Amino acid sequence: MTNVNDKIRSIRFSRLLLPLKIAVSDAKVLTGLQLPLEKVDILFTHIMTEQGLEGIGFSYALRVGGRAQYVHASEIAATLIGKDPSDISKIWKSLIWLGASVGNSGIAVQAISAIDTALWDLKAKRANLPLSKLIGSHFDSVSCYNTSGGYLQASIEEIVEKSQHSLSCGLGGVKMKVGQPDMKKDIMRLKTLRERLGEDVSIMVDANQQWDRIDALNFCRQVDELNPEWIEEPLDAYDIDGHAALAAAIDSPIASGEMLTSSALLKQYIDKNAVDVLQPDAARIGGITPYLKVADMADTAGMRVAPHFIMEIHIHLSACYPRESWVEHFEWLEPLFNERLKIRDGRMYVPEGPGLGLTLSDQFSEWLEDEIILR
Repeated sequence: MTNVNDKIRSIRFSRLLLPLKIAVSDAKVLTGLQLPLEKVDILFTHIMTEQGLEGIGFSYALRVGGRAQYVHASEIAATLIGKDPSDISKIWKSLIWLGASVGNSGIAVQAISAIDTALWDLKAKRANLPLSKLIGSHFDSVSCYNTSGGYLQASIEEIVEKSQHSLSCGLGGVKMKVGQPDMKKDIMRLKTLRERLGEDVSIMVDANQQWDRIDALNFCRQVDELNPEWIEEPLDAYDIDGHAALAAAIDSPIASGEMLTSSALLKQYIDKNAVDVLQPDAARIGGITPYLKVADMADTAGMRVAPHFIMEIHIHLSACYPRESWVEHFEWLEPLFNERLKIRDGRMYVPEGPGLGLTLSDQFSEWLEDEIILR
């Protein structure tokens, strides 16, 4: 048994560029505001203690920002050498104050996310418990849906085929991207998907912040009859009042929150009851420590939570949420790990190994761009 009075001996940061098999496009690509997504920029943190324990965590960036995360993390982490890794909340506060001059959201907290997650992984490993059990779980599995097969560069036949494959693999639902310049095309594609999959399949619809308030209301009213599980990001993510008004005006649930980069911003959504489904991303708001605070606030407000991306972390956090949740399935990060999450009967099962239940694959080094070790 390890002594509880352990100290951080070293911290290693690894920046990886993981290519996608197929470049994907959402509404902002079709309207010329972004380029197709071709890779995921990932910041890994490896924390070693004097007693030989290791915790791993990661954050990520899409398109730009990965190098900034890596540099910021490298600058602030040296102060952690010799600290007690179990003092996670204390460490989080110290790191945010070290970078106070660049703010308490965005890159500043996303760099901390990888460190924070590694500390939680380490703490759970010390206790020889899955992370969900360390926090306190309500479920051993969570409903799950696939997103990677529903992007806009794919034809409707491709989306139907990929959706049917996802369902045959045990997933409980699928997401379709919308937000094309011609809204009629979106509605036709969505109707086709509903007809081909049947009335009982959960279909999530994601507009990636494409519309103004008038167009969003128009679209939502037209697709209410198709019974979407939710309509995601119909408006600019920072239009909290607009989301609240839209949610009150239509029958379909409204979801948002993935683009918000601090717990304070998510709190505004909760306080104003602006969505039916809140979608925090632990990597984007500073890690597990602030995520748990957001989840507590959402639960108090009676709100559903369906976190964005990084299923390898969010499966644990969703299992700890007292209300039934959804986990978003992306296979994109699977090559980095030896383990595969178990999925059957529409649900994703919490790994039984200690911590996150993840070990890095031999392919990890193939995508390595930068690395630094602090001692």
